Amino acid sequence: MQARCDRRSRGWLAASVTGLLLLSGVAHADAVLDWLNRAAVAAKQQNYSGVYVYQHGEHVEVLRVLHRTQGKGELEKVEVMDGTPRQFLRINNDVYCHLPDGKNVRLERNAPRRFFPALLPNEPARLLEHYSARLGGSERVAGRSCQVVILEPRDGYRYGYNLWLDRQTGLPLKSRIINEYGSVVSMFVFSEIQIGRAPDASLFRNDLVGKQIQQASLDQPTGIAWGVTPPPGYERVQEAVRMLPGKQAPVVHLVFSDGLSVLSMFVEPADAQVQRLQGLSAEGAIGVYAREVDGYTVTTLGEVPNTALIETGNSVTSRKR
Repeated sequence: MQARCDRRSRGWLAASVTGLLLLSGVAHADAVLDWLNRAAVAAKQQNYSGVYVYQHGEHVEVLRVLHRTQGKGELEKVEVMDGTPRQFLRINNDVYCHLPDGKNVRLERNAPRRFFPALLPNEPARLLEHYSARLGGSERVAGRSCQVVILEPRDGYRYGYNLWLDRQTGLPLKSRIINEYGSVVSMFVFSEIQIGRAPDASLFRNDLVGKQIQQASLDQPTGIAWGVTPPPGYERVQEAVRMLPGKQAPVVHLVFSDGLSVLSMFVEPADAQVQRLQGLSAEGAIGVYAREVDGYTVTTLGEVPNTALIETGNSVTSRKR
């Protein structure tokens, strides 16, 4: 009788421990998702201004960002502070790039990607299908206390991400992409930031007087439809036809994303007079894979593992429209 009671007690204890562990795991997952949701909302709804550094490979840029929310949506201004002067002004989903010559402005309508710190999608829960997420410790960035969130890939088609989220507002203040070897691929980090005070509306004045507006993408489709099978979790978020500097013919530009990682593809007529990329290469920290398909050069690139580049590039097919 005593042995039976002992077995029942041990069984009840084991079940209780298992239940507590499951509840703990659920609570932990909810806590991580809560931070990701806060970060996604903060990047769109907070007023802020600051200076951040973007580093990929050996390339470093310093940028100033101003973000203002108002009744009609968002205003955002990003200025590159070193090298060739560039300025981007985003009015809701339209991005105006004021070119260094002071005479031309390139307009991208319904731009799918936003500037740092707006890294996360509207529904961060979808990321957990392809990334495992956990909370790290607390660290300071730009003088503010941050919660570290670690996103690790569940497969070989994407890199890992470390995010530093402001404890008071949830706004991302630092982000690192980590490859499969644990090395940093690229990083954004604020050196100074002010959160909560709206930058003056006059700073977002879009001066177009006397300037030529160029549409970043063309309306007319090419005569070929391109079929692409991206890696699991990646969806086509943009398809455009562009005239790019140094190109004689329009270039098809496709963008795929899992909500965090981004993979781009450019398709252009192969030019026998121009030396062309073939196979794998790299431009700094950005991987590049190129091949020819039916007389066209298909170039796939992004801060993603080579497996994602190669499989996406090799999946391309063409057909007449």
